[in-house]
Amino acid sequence: MVVRLGAAICSAFFVVCSSAAMAESGIASIYAYAGEKTANGERANPGGLTAAHKTLPFGTRVRVVNKRNGKSVVVRINDRGPFVRGRIIDLTPAGARATGFSGITPVSVESVS
Repeated sequence: MVVRLGAAICSAFFVVCSSAAMAESGIASIYAYAGEKTANGERANPGGLTAAHKTLPFGTRVRVVNKRNGKSVVVRINDRGPFVRGRIIDLTPAGARATGFSGITPVSVESVS
């Protein structure tokens, strides 16, 4: 009985923690270095819908929602960063335009399939 209860609590904890790990909120910024290589070896393309994230695997697609205006875009992670404290994602200029911001803005980031 105790073992089953422990397993149930453990399973519930995993579900809560794994869903929380899939979404995060913070500050997004814009970056692009045309032609330079990204961390995954691609050439940076300021017109592409790609982004830099510190930990998500390359190729992960995420929906970035601008919390100020509700606009969103799906981008592919192909680089590492941002390296400025408090920021969670760097978008290309094309990604920033799609979400309606320039500079920095509060966003939510969620993995999509």
